Amino acid sequence: MSLFHLSGSKTTVPRAIALPLAADADGRKRGGYVRRDIGGIGVAVVNRGTAITELAEAVIEGGHVKLAFCNANLVNVLADEPALQRSLSTFLVLADGIGVDIGSWLLYGAPFPDNLNGTDFFPAFFASQPRTLKVGLLGGRPGVADRAAEQLAQRYPQHRFAVFSHGYYAPEEEPALLDRIRQHRPDILLVALGNPIQERFIAAKLGPQHCSVAAGVGALFDFFAGEVQRAPAAWRRARLEWVYRLWLEPRRLWRRYVLGNPAFMLRMCRQYFFGR
Repeated sequence: MSLFHLSGSKTTVPRAIALPLAADADGRKRGGYVRRDIGGIGVAVVNRGTAITELAEAVIEGGHVKLAFCNANLVNVLADEPALQRSLSTFLVLADGIGVDIGSWLLYGAPFPDNLNGTDFFPAFFASQPRTLKVGLLGGRPGVADRAAEQLAQRYPQHRFAVFSHGYYAPEEEPALLDRIRQHRPDILLVALGNPIQERFIAAKLGPQHCSVAAGVGALFDFFAGEVQRAPAAWRRARLEWVYRLWLEPRRLWRRYVLGNPAFMLRMCRQYFFGR
């Protein structure tokens, strides 16, 4: 039984990173996307519909897309990891949160087309796909991915959700885990190991033989499982969900937001004036 039967001058506004083919009006290009360098990470200039289409095409055609969501925290944690920044050049990197929009305004004079945080993006993606998808979950605390899979199966019964492992497996268990993923080859593999571990894992360990789309999703399972409460809609529309999360979990998140947000803005200012 398949696993998936279970439930110029330094102050000149910089140009976007040049890619071989010109972009369409919505940012889509045959063969790639326009990207903007945000703290050393090339973030795709795409809207939600284009990003959904890209993933759907990878599934239909049996391709392979490595997906990351770039927010201020990812820029901060990768600041001293140039090798991983280079690895992300092979990813489709989507703009997540008000921080990268502020950086884009400062560096390029415009925000990104859409705020593509994973917590909203994947529900929209799953709801938009009429064909049955095999979706694998890897990561999170023990039990959380299982509860997330149960909730996802109730919300999107046209798809099949299965858990490969929580995120606390032993290193010696990884070869067997990768082999199990390869055998079942989900269409979508959601990897919730936190930044930058999940990006390292996807870059170094996963390929076309494992899945069509490998996505680093951070705390997404906590939201799907109801472990962490979403901010009210008004807070999300005001782009203040990070404030709500900090209020809910100050001890865990104060470094990320109270220290991390000013650090991110300093990096954006340094990039604006000095190019890096």
